[in-house]
Amino acid sequence: MKEMNFCQSCGVPMETEEMKGTNKDQSKSQEYCAYCFKDGAFTQEMTMDEMISLNLQYVDEWNKGSDKKYTAEEIKQQLEQFLPTLKRWKTEE
Repeated sequence: MKEMNFCQSCGVPMETEEMKGTNKDQSKSQEYCAYCFKDGAFTQEMTMDEMISLNLQYVDEWNKGSDKKYTAEEIKQQLEQFLPTLKRWKTEE
């Protein structure tokens, strides 16, 4: 089974090549999705809290194909735990 790649900024699954963002040389990014990363740079400067708010606009998308229907509050709690594990939001120690 192929390992699932998640965007290291927003956490979206990158299931296809089309989902991957682009590096400066137009090669596909292995770390960031097309929504977050284009031409070797983030498409938007934002804080992790702003990223959580942005994700919460897509509750219906989260619930599509899921057995359990999550509330915005449940999704927010999951994001608060998951996003800090991603490369863009990891704090340097």
